[in-house]
Amino acid sequence: MKKRAARSLSRRQFLKNTGLATAGFYIVPRHVLGGKGFIPPSDRLNIALVGLGGKGGAHLEAIGSAERWAAFCDVDDRRAADAYKAHPEVPRFRDFRKMLDTSGRDIDAVIVCTPDHTHATIALAAMQSGKHVYVEKPLTHNIAEARQLLEAARRYGVVTQMGNQGASMDCNAEVAEWIQAGVIGKVRRVDVWTNRPVWPQGLPTPTETAGIPAGLDWDLWLGPAPWRAYSDRYLPFRWRGWWDFGTGALGDMGCHLIDPVYRALQLGAPVSVEASATTVWPGDFKEADYPDSCPPASMVKMDFPARGRWPACELWWYDGGIRPMRPAELGANEPFGSWDGGVLFEGSKGKLLCGIFGENPTLLPTGKMLDFKRPKAVLPRYTDNHQMVWVKACKGQGKASSPFEYAVPLTEALLISNLAVRCYDMKRLQPGKTADSWAPYDYPGRVRLQWDAAAQRITNLEEANQFVGRAPRQGW
Repeated sequence: MKKRAARSLSRRQFLKNTGLATAGFYIVPRHVLGGKGFIPPSDRLNIALVGLGGKGGAHLEAIGSAERWAAFCDVDDRRAADAYKAHPEVPRFRDFRKMLDTSGRDIDAVIVCTPDHTHATIALAAMQSGKHVYVEKPLTHNIAEARQLLEAARRYGVVTQMGNQGASMDCNAEVAEWIQAGVIGKVRRVDVWTNRPVWPQGLPTPTETAGIPAGLDWDLWLGPAPWRAYSDRYLPFRWRGWWDFGTGALGDMGCHLIDPVYRALQLGAPVSVEASATTVWPGDFKEADYPDSCPPASMVKMDFPARGRWPACELWWYDGGIRPMRPAELGANEPFGSWDGGVLFEGSKGKLLCGIFGENPTLLPTGKMLDFKRPKAVLPRYTDNHQMVWVKACKGQGKASSPFEYAVPLTEALLISNLAVRCYDMKRLQPGKTADSWAPYDYPGRVRLQWDAAAQRITNLEEANQFVGRAPRQGW
């Protein structure tokens, strides 16, 4: 594998060194090769797509035929059927490891569009093979994996991008410019909310036996996750609500909604997190304990320290239909964010409201927008979609908008917050303990977790550290 990776790297380096990837002329003119609009093969990035169902279709559309699809990989033939039909010429694989072994020399870059629990495993293997990587959000399933990917990105020198497409949108940059120009003064609180989950959560672990559908390789789908029997409660899409596979509403939407906050306030790691979550009651006075499934709704408070000219800041997260109260400055019938969420910045001089990607930034009260003079644009703007920003960066034409250097700290903050959500019910951490034994922690939950970013540990509740990372299943 190493020899093949070296050959692939040498090929890309040759293109870069000779200027063929960026130059505007060639030895043989374009029109001679193939007429107006023809793209020579040397201009194209050879991309492998892992995960063709769901979001995979959006990547196929976003990149289209501008680049070359070198390989497709999916463990479920049913979900991949449309892509296979539309691109019958592209080599197909079920196991990404075999894909890298067999077609590695023909692949320059890999898009990872699988469930959360396999992101890091696939991306790491691709980077070790010298491939550029685009990884869907959230970047990883746990904090330890996020650190591994950041280290790998630095070691192998490949171009990386997380799939939080707001990072390539003008509104995201605009929000950051307003905040950093001091339009609303010093920001000490931000509220962020989403309508997710829009899949079932707060459920008992399936115990019934179900047949694995034809065309699905369940063992490969599980990948590094612990073994469990197949159930249609996990697929498709519903895996997001199970801790072994997904990261809940925070993982799904946090990378979108909190991205403009991170960028604007130049946040790092929180120093503490605290959560409150809904309790499931399957009967009268009968509290359920469903440790494998994310709660139906949660609220999290993240505390960030002072950073240079920025004061300490608290970020409040709400999901499952919970949202902050409407600010007094917002009219009773004026929209409060967008249908699927919103962000509210509170500053010493005013408030700023925006939608999911930083869309439609609006000062409150909204009448302030009538004579508002926007600060000078100083942050990058992109004319391409998020995927093509990455593609061009792979060719040496600009930089990625959400590289792992930026995406890992953002992802970590969300995953640290999930530690608080998972620890909200202390019974889940050590089922043998009684209520009295948890008394110092305000049983049944509600402990503020203290996070040591350098040590990568919770310092005041050892049981919480079991969720910082996990050992992969044997063979992975």
